[in-house]
Amino acid sequence: MTRLSKLDRLIAVLALGLMAIVAWPDISQAQQINPTAESVTEDALMEALGGDAQVQGRISIPDELASGLIKPGNSGWADTHGGPVRTANFIAVVGMLAVLVLFYLIRGRIRIDSGPSNQRIQRFGALERFGHWLMAVSFIVLALTGLNLVFGRAVILPLFGEAAFGTLSAWGKLAHNYMSFAFMLGLVMTFSLWVVHNFPDKVDANWLRHGGGLFKKGVHPPAKKFNAGQKGIFWSVTIGGAALSFTGVMLLFPELAGSEANWQLNQIIHGLVAAVLTAVIIAHIYIGSVGMEGAFDAMASGEVDLNWAKEHHSIWVEDVQGKQAQSDDGTAPRPGTQPAE
Repeated sequence: MTRLSKLDRLIAVLALGLMAIVAWPDISQAQQINPTAESVTEDALMEALGGDAQVQGRISIPDELASGLIKPGNSGWADTHGGPVRTANFIAVVGMLAVLVLFYLIRGRIRIDSGPSNQRIQRFGALERFGHWLMAVSFIVLALTGLNLVFGRAVILPLFGEAAFGTLSAWGKLAHNYMSFAFMLGLVMTFSLWVVHNFPDKVDANWLRHGGGLFKKGVHPPAKKFNAGQKGIFWSVTIGGAALSFTGVMLLFPELAGSEANWQLNQIIHGLVAAVLTAVIIAHIYIGSVGMEGAFDAMASGEVDLNWAKEHHSIWVEDVQGKQAQSDDGTAPRPGTQPAE
């Protein structure tokens, strides 16, 4: 081989440099993003967000409603849900608490006028108490986690910070979703066990005329196993619980709702019914605990003081004692027979 001359080496270097200059625009162009094309996409996105159109995404689950990433048309629904639902829950909780505090200050605790008798009578069996507490505990969890969704951002977030609020809300959502099935089971149990005792009759009309004896000492209108007030709570829980259960299932499984408008309607109904039922349950908890002496025993041990039972459920007591007397000696019922200890 002949050695390259200086001229040949110079020509080779110039050729390589020319090739690099020619190839450079392609390399730089491959690394850059076309701003014109991106601006077209951005303009289309902003135009969609300016109207009722929604930005769609791709999903792999059956719920087609989940494909909507951004839905400007939901702003009206969000205002409706955030306005009336939040207001209704505020009035229900704060309003009922204020009424009960005022009632306690005026009336005080409703005592057993004749004093405790130290004799007990069976009021509720184990299955009845289990169904009641299953529904009660699950409802309290549902109410607290639901109120967090309504008021948590305004109340809990500023007090405890984003991390605590995020963790609480995440666990609260899981508790709300799964405890709902326990609530529905308890609802079915209590309805099946107690519906026969909760149909209104003329005894209830008399009880209502006397205000159930709640507002005046020494007044004790006759009542059966459940008085008119308890029947009102029973049907409120039954109807309201059924509405919450139905709408809750629609929220858990949006594809069952049929359309986005139906899903939104179910959510609003869910929030409003929950507000009313929460107020009812707060009143029920008050009367069944600090509001009335001896009432809590009915769902604690299942047995209540005999004098308490006679003052608040006299017809029921006579019926129980009559059946007890008949079963003891096989003769006709003797009203007033004392129950077994």
